[in-house]
Amino acid sequence: MSTLISFDYYYKNSNLTIPFVITTLVSSIITLLAIPKLKKIKIKQIIREEGPKNHFLKKGTPTMGGIFFVPIGVIISNLIYFNKEDYKVILTLSFVIISFLLIGFIDDFLSLKKQLNTGLKFNQKINLQTFISLIFIIICASNNLLPNSIQIANEIFYIGNIIYPLGIFVLLAESNSTNLTDGLDGLLSGCSVLILTGLAITILIENPNNNLTLAPLCIVMAGACMGFLFLNNYPAKIFMGDSGSLAIGAALGGIALLSDNLWSLLIMGGILAAESISVIIQVSIFKISKLLKGKGHKLFLMTPLHHHFELKGNNEIVIVGSFWLVTLLLVIINLIFFINT
Repeated sequence: MSTLISFDYYYKNSNLTIPFVITTLVSSIITLLAIPKLKKIKIKQIIREEGPKNHFLKKGTPTMGGIFFVPIGVIISNLIYFNKEDYKVILTLSFVIISFLLIGFIDDFLSLKKQLNTGLKFNQKINLQTFISLIFIIICASNNLLPNSIQIANEIFYIGNIIYPLGIFVLLAESNSTNLTDGLDGLLSGCSVLILTGLAITILIENPNNNLTLAPLCIVMAGACMGFLFLNNYPAKIFMGDSGSLAIGAALGGIALLSDNLWSLLIMGGILAAESISVIIQVSIFKISKLLKGKGHKLFLMTPLHHHFELKGNNEIVIVGSFWLVTLLLVIINLIFFINT
C-alpha cells in the first residue's frame, strides 16, 4: 500500500491507490457474503487422493471463489475506462478473462458433480483454452492491439506474425501456470497481487505521462486478488478454484502481451514458471527413466514444486511466505531494471 501511495505521489497521473483500495474492499465483502451461500448449496472442495495427506483437513472448504472476486476486477476496470479512448482494450481483455473464468467454472462444476478432483479432461481444457486464445488474438489483430515486437532486456526484437502463435502460447502457459500454483492457502492470490502491482507500475514507468494505459486494469485485478486473499490466507475460508486461477493467468498473459511486457512477466512470475517447470521435469524424467530402465524415477517428492516442500516437512505458512518473498524480490528486480533504463 505504501508503495502505491509513494508511486502516486511521484507520478501524478498514476492514480493507483484509490482503485486498489476500493476493489480490495468490494472483493473482500462480496466474497465474504458468498461463503455461507456456497456452504448452503454444498459447493465444497474435492481433495485429490494422490495429494499430500494433510490436505484432507481442508475437506469441506467452499470453492469456486473465482466467480465472485474476478468479475469485480473486470467490472470496476470497465467502469474506469467506459467511454474512454482505450475502452476497446479493456473490453477485449475482459472477454478473455471472463472466458477463461467460464472454462474454470465448467471444470470446477464437473469436479463437484463427479465428486472427484477431475473435471474437464486435459485435452478438453487445452482445446477450450486454445479456442478462446485464438479468438482473443484475432480480435486484437483486427483492432491493431498486438505489438509487432517484443522487448527482452534492453533489446527489441521485431517478430512480425510470430506474435500470433506466441500470444496463444503465452495465454496457455500463463493460465496453466497459475492453475498449478493454486495449491496452498493464499499462495496464488498473494503472488498475483505482487505480480499485477509490479506490472501496473512497470507500465506506468514506461508511459509516465500517459494515464490511458493498462495499469488501472492491473491494479484493480490486484485489488480483487487482495480482497480474496484476506479470506484465502491460511487457514482458508474459501478456495478460488479453477475459475479463479485460470482467469488470473489469462489476465496476466493478456495484459503483458498487449503492453509488450512479456519479459517483465517472466521475471516477476518466476514462481509461476518454476511451478510449471517442476511438473514438466518430473513427468519427463519419469517417462524417460521408465522407457530406459523399466521403472520410473522422480526428481521431486511431488509436483507442483510447493508439494515437494510440503513433503519435505516444511510448514504450509512458511512455504507460502517464502514464495511470496521470492516473488516480491523478483518484482523489485524488475522495477529496478526499468527505472535504470
